[in-house]
Amino acid sequence: MDKTQARNIIQETFENSFDKNRYTLFIKNLLNSIEEAPFAYHGQLLPEAYRQYISTFERIGKFNDGENRIDILIIKLQKETSLERARTNQRNFVAGYLQGKYGSSNEKEAALVAFVSPDNADWRFSLVKMDHTFEQTPSGKMKVKKDFTPARRWSFLVGVSEKSHTAQRRLVDILANDEDSPTLAKLEEAFNIETVTKEFFIEYRNLFLSVKEALDEIVAKNTTIKIILKKTASTPLILLRSF
Repeated sequence: MDKTQARNIIQETFENSFDKNRYTLFIKNLLNSIEEAPFAYHGQLLPEAYRQYISTFERIGKFNDGENRIDILIIKLQKETSLERARTNQRNFVAGYLQGKYGSSNEKEAALVAFVSPDNADWRFSLVKMDHTFEQTPSGKMKVKKDFTPARRWSFLVGVSEKSHTAQRRLVDILANDEDSPTLAKLEEAFNIETVTKEFFIEYRNLFLSVKEALDEIVAKNTTIKIILKKTASTPLILLRSF
């Protein structure tokens, strides 16, 4: 598909209440192909430690980039009193799933997750990834250590009250590519909040400089505006001197 079609799919999916059919269609276009392998857990089937945070846990499919196994999940949330604590528990829940503790006995490297609020209006599209690092044991041997990237680091906040500009910018190329399925590394790059933040400040700086240059030109041509700006700039100093 072309980029205009891709942006429209992202906008339709991410700027509305969560809809399973829209989400599934988006995922199929994003990854190009998934193995449909659905299951769902709720109530007593959920791990007891997470029942106060999670209402329903559902897998809609699986994806393999050739090296990494990625599951596509939908997690409906209970009403939360502490968002920060809830996010930690949501991350830990997915981490346990990736380790094969529930839902499936096989370990996975990552999951694409829709964390959905009780009313479906607001949700987060997240990448939760298992990282493998090595650590030295007391005996001097090296063993694999498993760490989990916090879900909040790898999320797009979406829904009826959110705009999808960042998601469009980060995901449109992957979505528009109908020939090559993305690797986990490519997905991780798209979700990388550090890159997104850097892009935001670069754009903000460029906008600031453009506005400054335009104002400088106006001030240079208009003596009245120049006098007004000088008076405005000196006002805080006058106020400070009065105290």
